[in-house]
Amino acid sequence: MSVLSGKKILLGVSGGIAAYKTAHLVRLFIKAGAQVQVVMTPASKDFVTPLTLSTLSKNPVYSSFFDEDQENGVWNNHVELALWADYFIIAPATANTLSKMANGNCDNLLIATYLSAKCPVYFAPAMDLDMYKHPSTLDSFHKLKQFGNTIIPAESGELASGLSGEGRMAEPENIISFLENDIISKLPLVGKKILITAGPTYEAIDPVRFIGNHSSGKMGFDIAKIAANNGAEVILVSGPTHLDVKHPLISLIRVKSAEDMYKACFSHFETVDIAVAAAAVADYKPKNVAQQKIKKAASTFVIELEKTKDILASLGQHKKNQFLIGFALETENEIEHAKLKIQKKNLDLIVLNSLNDKGAGFGHATNKVTFINKDFAIEPMELKSKEAVAQDIINKIIQHYDA
Repeated sequence: MSVLSGKKILLGVSGGIAAYKTAHLVRLFIKAGAQVQVVMTPASKDFVTPLTLSTLSKNPVYSSFFDEDQENGVWNNHVELALWADYFIIAPATANTLSKMANGNCDNLLIATYLSAKCPVYFAPAMDLDMYKHPSTLDSFHKLKQFGNTIIPAESGELASGLSGEGRMAEPENIISFLENDIISKLPLVGKKILITAGPTYEAIDPVRFIGNHSSGKMGFDIAKIAANNGAEVILVSGPTHLDVKHPLISLIRVKSAEDMYKACFSHFETVDIAVAAAAVADYKPKNVAQQKIKKAASTFVIELEKTKDILASLGQHKKNQFLIGFALETENEIEHAKLKIQKKNLDLIVLNSLNDKGAGFGHATNKVTFINKDFAIEPMELKSKEAVAQDIINKIIQHYDA
């Protein structure tokens, strides 16, 4: 999955021959899973039609402040367009458009939108060789970089003038690659490796029966996705669940029992920077597992149980510099029990769930948690979606490394 997946891309198209490439560029954004909105300068419509880009982006294309064919004069709000975007890419960026951007010469919708943008802005220059090297163009580059904008370097090749040299707009595939690499390089957890456990464990009674719990694994999977979206390399160890994840930074390891999960965690723990134990691991397992299906005979049936290995406590014993996060699901004396767990298991942070809170625990799309750190600072949170709680957990990790 591309880092652009789910992102809102505003594509600004200015009036150069390279504008014909934007049709392919829009398709690549869509293929990467992004939403695309296109703003064109009036001159760019001589090179590629709004209908083409509208069809490919599945959104209206804007090129003027109001629609002239609308009797009531509907205003195309450049501020709303700018605030909508996660990333603003101007490609091709002609010398004329670059100069207007650098000097605030606001005479069309694209420039007005650019001047209103709060998101990261990228520009892909496209012009002839001498224009690309001209001092005024170089001055525009310098100013735009000072503004915090990012240049997608032009490539060398055959130019519209018939000359060959630097100034050709980067190919659409290279623009996508540049964006992905640049975005990833700026993510807060780049270079960090995180181990996450998720889901239940199943402890066999016989070949067809087991002891388990109602954990869906959603919390752990959401944490894994958000960690990866923030640049972390993720090892996700999951018990039995219907959930799946496809992300280039997530390695999914499926296990069944607590023993399986223990072995998987310790095969990776030494190499990670962070561990989040979100799995609902069985505390006990049958002492003796029947090799054949147990037949229904006596009116009562007793299963002798023994403790499973405490994965979180073992990680706490073996941790060196890892930032270790555990979960606690309690029904009474929640804060006291969570504090004891922090001490006994050598945790840096615990995420406390109480089954007394409506909408929390297993079987809900929401969760209500309280964060308690190793210094016993307590931070209760509101009821949120599990995705939002996962984001809060990742924010705690980011804050730890920013401190």
